[in-house]
Amino acid sequence: MENFSFSYAIFACEYGLTAKSMSAKELSKKPSKSVVATFTSILLRWYGENGRSLPWRDVTDPYPIWLSEVILQQTRIQQGWSYWERFMQRWPTVKQLADATEDEVLRLWQGLGYYSRARHLHAAAKQIVSLGGFPTDYASIRKLQGVGEYTAAAISSFAFGEPVAVVDGNVYRVLSRVFGIDTPINTSEGKKTFAALANQLLPKDKPAAYNQAMMDFGAMQCTPKSPDCETCPILEMCDAYHSHRIDTLPVKLRKMNIKTRYFNYVLLRCEGKIAIRRRPAGDIWQGLWEPFLLETQVKAGVEIVLEHCAGWGTLTLLKEGVKHVLTHRVIFADFYLLETSLPPSLPSDYVWVDLTSYDDYAKPRLIEILMNAM
Repeated sequence: MENFSFSYAIFACEYGLTAKSMSAKELSKKPSKSVVATFTSILLRWYGENGRSLPWRDVTDPYPIWLSEVILQQTRIQQGWSYWERFMQRWPTVKQLADATEDEVLRLWQGLGYYSRARHLHAAAKQIVSLGGFPTDYASIRKLQGVGEYTAAAISSFAFGEPVAVVDGNVYRVLSRVFGIDTPINTSEGKKTFAALANQLLPKDKPAAYNQAMMDFGAMQCTPKSPDCETCPILEMCDAYHSHRIDTLPVKLRKMNIKTRYFNYVLLRCEGKIAIRRRPAGDIWQGLWEPFLLETQVKAGVEIVLEHCAGWGTLTLLKEGVKHVLTHRVIFADFYLLETSLPPSLPSDYVWVDLTSYDDYAKPRLIEILMNAM
């Protein structure tokens, strides 16, 4: 990577500031044309030399762009790429995706997690078909199911050249470090500050290239941990580097409430069939299929499970204490096999299917792990 010289003192002077952290109030000022031009030219030149070659880039069809953005939410490119290829091969058009069943979409999505993304993707595909085609501007794209501000900005700028800046984790990180912004990114003030700054820096004639450059720069150069500062072309204008705050920016308030849950799965098997149910709405893994579940407030143990399944058949513990971590949940799961000659009376939401066909049903990653115990 080639280094570009930029005087930090001159940069601060453009703002009428000393070489110290810039407050959100000070950043509300519109950057001068020279600051914008310098920052943009450095970034675009870096992108021209180092940008990633991705199959959904340099295309104007909004469908593969939208699909990639949905898949890559909460997912690394290395993993998401293969899923994108599977979806494009299975459903090359929005119409074909809309015509698929939700179960088919969830099954192909299996392993990516955050399954609401898949349900929103499917619902939005139906919306697009009903509209007669993909919306062509930010405001209309924003109305699609599951499409937030970032995704709408990405699609509208990449596919239609609309000058709207993307603001994701990479953008927050780059801008907070370069401009020394310590306003928490998960507050209303922080979101407004970063969105305003991102749009001020966006070149109206090159929105797609600039947005992609920002995303790649954050993912490859200005990484969350151990960023490559020594070869960074924006090093001289980076407030965080000069004030030794690389490791503390961006700032994010911690509000997450983690809940622990205890799942006891019993694989009820009767003459080659097993009992499964679709998980209900309003809880994790909505719409996915799981074996018989006994959820308890604390770890149950074999005795409690035996008491609940008394008279059903022979119970065998297959795997115990499997820890599964989600964003807001930590699940501890025990897995049992219960062989029976007569199907026990179960709640009406359970159905009996061939054990060999269970692989055709979309299921949580935890269940895949537990099924390996078989």
